[in-house]
Amino acid sequence: MFRPLRSLVAGLATATAAAGLVTLGGGTAHAAATPLPAHVFAPYFETWTGDSLSGLASASGNKYLTMAFLQAATKGSCTPYWSGDTSMPVASSSFGADINTLQAGGGDVIPSFGGYTADNTGTEIADSCTDVASIAAAYENVVTTYNVSRIDLDIEDNSLTNTAGIDRRNKAVKMVQDWAAANGRTVQFSYTLPTTTGGLAASGLKVLRNAVTNGARIDVANLMTFDYYDNAAHDMAADTATAAQGLHDQLATLYPSKTDAQLWGMVGVTEMPGIDDFGAAETFTTANAPTVYNWAVSKGIGTLSFWALQRDNGGCPGQGGSDSCSGVAQSTWQFSHTFEPFSGGTTPPPPANDFSVSLSPASGSVAQGGSVTSSVRTAVVSGSAQSVSVSVAGAPAGVTASVSPGSVTAGGSATLSVATTATAAPGTYSLTVTGTAGSTTHTATYTLTVTGTGTCTAATWDKSAVYVGGNTVSWKGHTWKAKWWTTNEEPGTTGQWDVWQDLGAC
Repeated sequence: MFRPLRSLVAGLATATAAAGLVTLGGGTAHAAATPLPAHVFAPYFETWTGDSLSGLASASGNKYLTMAFLQAATKGSCTPYWSGDTSMPVASSSFGADINTLQAGGGDVIPSFGGYTADNTGTEIADSCTDVASIAAAYENVVTTYNVSRIDLDIEDNSLTNTAGIDRRNKAVKMVQDWAAANGRTVQFSYTLPTTTGGLAASGLKVLRNAVTNGARIDVANLMTFDYYDNAAHDMAADTATAAQGLHDQLATLYPSKTDAQLWGMVGVTEMPGIDDFGAAETFTTANAPTVYNWAVSKGIGTLSFWALQRDNGGCPGQGGSDSCSGVAQSTWQFSHTFEPFSGGTTPPPPANDFSVSLSPASGSVAQGGSVTSSVRTAVVSGSAQSVSVSVAGAPAGVTASVSPGSVTAGGSATLSVATTATAAPGTYSLTVTGTAGSTTHTATYTLTVTGTGTCTAATWDKSAVYVGGNTVSWKGHTWKAKWWTTNEEPGTTGQWDVWQDLGAC
């Protein structure tokens, strides 16, 4: 039912896994890590890109990041690497300095095990490794190496049906929690799981139910509120709320002793800004973001996130499912800036008012003397609806264009009317429709084709051909006769001394 959360590394490293994990209860005691805030925003960071963790955190304003992903290099191994790449072991040499920088500034990271690629290739650590103690040791090694207080377990695809792996994973979680308690520290675990618009499917609920059976404390159940792949129209903000409410009710049956506030504190939500893997029908907009933020604050959910930090820009308009851009019109880091105050429990500043302008249809063809219309559509991109003045420019001689009404409230529509005279020159023209609200303008282009009322019988003008006096051609709905030898001179463009004589419309 569920499709990939994301497309990760094209191939996995095949080197033999290295030995030598930290053993449970052994080694020098570490000072307990600073706990995460009770309400934390921690977007995912793609570790395989070569980007600077602390650099992007600073540029985007994020104090907390979820690091994706840790997985084995080969199926059957008990040793995790970042992105399954043996050149990026769990060691201070891999992201250690970056993590120290974040922690020194009051932030932190949440290392995440799994992800779609690992779950699909058998390299998720609990699917790959059949020894519970070794799985627990791998978790502990991450905790002590980076001095973190939470581990995320991203379970999708085949890992949702691997019963043995589910049981091993939760038994290992319990072992790590017992180890942490014995050493005076707390380690939280979150499960990131696919969802329906009404809550977890049976496969995801089975993962949490097994955790309860094994006595493993799950601090956050984090829903991936995207990639529904149900061929339905979606209001992604509204669907987030219904999915989370369904999860809340499911958690209530698993943890009957918890209060309503405690149950909401266990809920996590991960959005996918812009167009997700399914396509435009599942688009999380810049207007959805403050709606979800305010809902999350009102419910007191524990974790807010999105996939992924490197997507938080508008560099690929209309493209869905990219790991490097959202596919929607936005400013760089716009989604981050909306969600960042969640970690401090404050209300973000209202988003700037913005709107869009589009045409339907965006082109039309009309014979000389005819007319055509198009709908000018506006929409609220962020903030609240503004009054938008709408105008049109670029009509050639013999063509008139107007927009009525000349002002609409963003979200409303107007009509573009184009009329031509019998003397309008046949050809294709671009009319620019401009929407203006204060200092903000957006434009859309209408492509108008004017055709002649008769039939052109002469051959079409060819810029590479050689013509001599008396030759005739057809061009832009007119017949033209050469006055003398010529080549590469477009009829109707050379003014008073035009080599071409206009014989009229055809």
